[in-house]
Order: sequence, then structure tokens, then C-alpha cells
Amino acid sequence: MALVLVIFGALGVVSFLIPADQVRETVKADIRAVTGLDPVLNGAVSVSLFPYGKVSFSDVVLGDSGEGQPPLIADRLTVKLRFFPLLTGRVEVADVALEGPRITLALREDGRSNWAPLIASLTRAHHPEATRRERSLSFSEIRIDDGTVIVRDDRRAVLERLSNVNLSLAWPAISKSFAATGSFSWRGETLDTSVAFGDFGALLLGQRSGLKIKVGGAPAKFSFDGAMSLRPTLKVEGAMAADSPSLRKALLWSGQRPLPGGGFEAFSISGKTSIVGGTIALTGVSLELDGNVAEGVLTFATDGRQTLQGTLASETLDLSSYVSTMRLLAANQREWNRVPIAIEGLNSFDLDLRLSAAKINLSSARLGRTAVAANLKSGKLVVTVGESQAYGGVIKGSLTLATVEKGADFESQLHFSDIDLETCMGDLFGVRRVEGKGDLAFAIEGSGENVLALTRTLDGTATLAGRKGALTGLNVEQLLRRLERRPLSGGSEFRSGRTPFELLAVKVRIKQGTATVEDMTLQGPSVRLAVAGSASIPARDLDLKGTASLVTASVTDGRAPFELPFVVQGPWDDPIMLPDPEILIKRSGAAAPLLDAVRDRRAREAVRSAIERLTGAKDGTSIPGTEKPAE
Repeated sequence: MALVLVIFGALGVVSFLIPADQVRETVKADIRAVTGLDPVLNGAVSVSLFPYGKVSFSDVVLGDSGEGQPPLIADRLTVKLRFFPLLTGRVEVADVALEGPRITLALREDGRSNWAPLIASLTRAHHPEATRRERSLSFSEIRIDDGTVIVRDDRRAVLERLSNVNLSLAWPAISKSFAATGSFSWRGETLDTSVAFGDFGALLLGQRSGLKIKVGGAPAKFSFDGAMSLRPTLKVEGAMAADSPSLRKALLWSGQRPLPGGGFEAFSISGKTSIVGGTIALTGVSLELDGNVAEGVLTFATDGRQTLQGTLASETLDLSSYVSTMRLLAANQREWNRVPIAIEGLNSFDLDLRLSAAKINLSSARLGRTAVAANLKSGKLVVTVGESQAYGGVIKGSLTLATVEKGADFESQLHFSDIDLETCMGDLFGVRRVEGKGDLAFAIEGSGENVLALTRTLDGTATLAGRKGALTGLNVEQLLRRLERRPLSGGSEFRSGRTPFELLAVKVRIKQGTATVEDMTLQGPSVRLAVAGSASIPARDLDLKGTASLVTASVTDGRAPFELPFVVQGPWDDPIMLPDPEILIKRSGAAAPLLDAVRDRRAREAVRSAIERLTGAKDGTSIPGTEKPAE
């Protein structure tokens, strides 16, 4: 107790012996020596040496050069003095507290920072040839309360603002390490942070130093444990890990545009990291996104345009969520989607990624072993399918999607070999009318603001070769045999049943959304079909003409095999086949004389007169079936 009274008594005496102006000037000199920046004190100064030493400055500017925003402006700067040196009459700063500081970190066009004097001062203090005076950094801790940090990079046109900054910086006055812990708010989210350098002096000299970083908040978490050096260039090596409950939200929060479509939710990544210059390389990567797990290597370039390159392999991928919003058909499955194509995110960065998987789930499609490459550059995405086991066969080719002023440009060159035609054409076009195995190839291109608009501009070619299958919804053989026996009979057989085939060949040329059938032949065990005509892709309807013939038609009576011209019209997922009525009338023994009579002018006039008397039709009114036949 007596010792405590003696100490406080000594402090009381010292407080009278040391002038307040001396304390103030000593503190200013220490701040100038440590930071390399001149403090400007615009407000009141209070000095208290009892019961402990404290100096408080209000309205402080640090490094005001008159050339724009100074590096630091604080509402109040408070320093605490070391206890025992003060007993001997020496003034030494123990720690510094900044209240409401506004800190500006600016990188000019020439690459220099407005905090360069601080870096130079710290570097001199840790240089091997530094004097004892230069090495003696007086205070070891800086606290920032309720501060604001503005980061401005004039070369990259970057301006960021951190608010509610509360940090404690363990300054390397009595140890080699440097640590900063605390929290700050960025873009409306609070982040807890911790940064530690194992040998801060070595780092200032460009040498290797241990580095640990932890940053975490609601949008994402990040951690790194390794080392870094600054000479001859920036180099960082160590283990990195990051995760986010929603990668899409995290990208939007950070100012990036995620890729269009769905997905990009739960995310985590870890691996060994190497940063050299502006390139970040990850090896031994373990990546998990939306429940999909992949391993491989990734490289991210930050110099200039951001570019991601890499190779990833996975056992099973479920990509359904990414294509869930990319629907070709509307909800009714009978019209093309009119929702605008949104692919603005393709302009955010460049991509060169190779991906392989043993199994892929793609909405309703199930793909086997697949290898694809995705290349995105300047808003143009090219997906190359090296090989994909799908629909019981193999798919190869490429898809291209590019942003334009209104909507997107689309180009596709795909070849489907030995596939199940019904499943494949149903998934691609909503048409499930062709059974069997076969090959499908198309090379098309178009542009538009939505899928419907894109179909109106389609140009290209398409071919189909089917084997040992059937056309469903139509029994041509049954229809022909019935009409052969009773030409004028009708029935529901027009739109029911199956027509088996051995070979089916289709060749189509597409121009401005109209598909012209240049050749379509079907060879079955009992019938043959030859079809020509056109189809409207935007309207999804058919206007075809063809000839059907019975291969096994009897010729014992001397007649030729039964052939029937027909038309196919209506929506292509549910068309109707109509036979040529004139041919049927000719084949009808009862109706043929009537047709011949109608072709005779005098008989036709008699028939017209009789029909007019029966129906009450006026003179000049056209009566079906009595028009003058074409010459």
C-alpha cells in the first residue's frame, strides 16, 4: 500500500514538472516518426498525467499535403503514455486510439499510394542498417473505433467504402509480428476479420513472412494459412478455403454478375493456393456447388479482364437447377417460350473450363460419361461436347450463345448417333411421334430476344436417319387397306395406331424459321411413304404432301399397287393426315360415274339445277362439287 502511494505521489509531482506543451510535442514527434506523416492538430488538446498519462487531440488531420483528400482525418486521437518511463520524466507513447476516423487509401495512376510515407518509415525501421533511433518504434497498438475506410484505385477505376470499422492493430514495436482483428461493414454486411503477419519486418523488406487471414460474415467466409513475399514480385502460397450459403447472392453482393439460369447456391472450395503477380492458381481443388462435388485445378487471372481457367472431374453432376429457367417451351408445352433471354452475366468475366463426369442429370435427360469444354470470352459462350453418352447413343458437337443488343445470338452444330429418337426428340422439341434408333444432326443459327423470336430467324439444315422404328399416332397400312377396299369410308384411324418402318430418312433446309422438307422417305415392311412440303417452326405446324403405297398390294387382278396421295397438316406434335378425295372417288365404283358426270358440262348443269331447286341456292352461288374442273 505504501508503494502504491509513493508511485501516485511521484506521478503527481511529475505532472507538475513536465510541461503540457512538451508532452504534446513529444507525442506529435512520435506519430510523425512512426507514420512518416505530419499530424495537423486543428482542435483542442488536453493533457492528463495523473492518475495515468493521456493526451487527447480533437479534429486531427494526418498527412495533409493540400493535394486532395488527406490519408486520415479523425474526430479525436487519444494516446496513452507508458507508466514507468513517465515516473522518470520521459514521455513514451504506449498505444493510440482513433475515434471516428476517415481513412483514405488511394492508389494513383503511377501506382504510388498516399500511405507511401508510412511504408517507407516502417521499412527504414526494419532495415538491417537502420540506426537504433530508427528502430525504436514507440507505440505498439493502434485502435480504430467507428471508422470509415475509403479505397480508391485510379488505375482500375475502383472505389469502395468500408464503414463501422472497429479494428485493433498490434503494431510491431516490441515483436516481429503484426496482427489486425476486428470488424467492418461492406455493402450492408458486417464482416469479422483477422489478419496476421509472422514477420512484418521481413515482409516490409520484400522477404518471406507467414500470413494468416480470416474473413467471415453472412454472405461468405474465407480463410488462408500460408506465407507471402513481395520481391521480386508478389507471391503468396498456402492453403485456402471459402464457403457461402448462396454463391449467387454472394456474387451479387460483391458486385459480380452470376451466370444466367438457376442454381449457384450452397458453395465451398478448398485447395492449395499460389498467387504470383495477378494470377491465382489452385491445385488439389475440392469444389462443391449445389450438392455437386468436383476435383481438379483452377487458375484465376485478375490482371486486366478477369479470366477463370481450369479442369474439373466429377463422379455425378446434377445440372437440373442451372437449366430449370432455360425452357424452350412455354408452360403449356405447345408454344415456344416468350420469356426474354437474360444472359447479361456472360459479359462479367472470361472462362475456359474443361469438365468431365461419369453421370450427368440434366432436367429430364440422363447422360452417361461426358466430356465438355466451356469457353466464354467477351460475352460469347461456346460449349463443345467432346463426347456424351446420352439417349442410348453418343452426342458430339458445339453450342454457341452470344449477347447482342436485343437478346442473344444462337448457333448449334450437334450430331446424335444411335440414339433413342422418341426420348431425344421429345426432350429437345416436345415431339414424341418417332420411335426407334437413329441419327440426328443439325446445324442451325438464329437470334432473338426470346425463344419464339429466335425461331423466326433460324437458318440451317437438319437430317434424320431412323432405323427399325415406327411413327406413332398414325397406322398408314391399316388406313390404306381400308381405303383400298372402301375408298369413301372414314374413321378415327387417321390419328391413331403405329406405322412401323425399317428406314426413315429426312432432309430439311431451314430459312427464316421455315423448314422445307427436301426429302423424306419411309420404308416399312408393308408401306412406303414419300413426303415433301414445309413446316413453320415459330407456329409449330406442318403443311406437307406425300404419297403412301402398299408394298404388299395384290397385283393378281392386273391392277397396280394401291397408292394414295395425302396431306399432313396441323400442329407437329398432333398432326392430321387427310387422303386425296379425288383419288378415293375414282377408286369407288359407285361414285366414279358421278365424278365423270360432273366433269361433263351438260350433266354438271343438270346437277347444279337440281341442287339449286333442292337447296334454294341463288343463281351464281357456288355449290360445292359442281365447280368447273380445271382444264
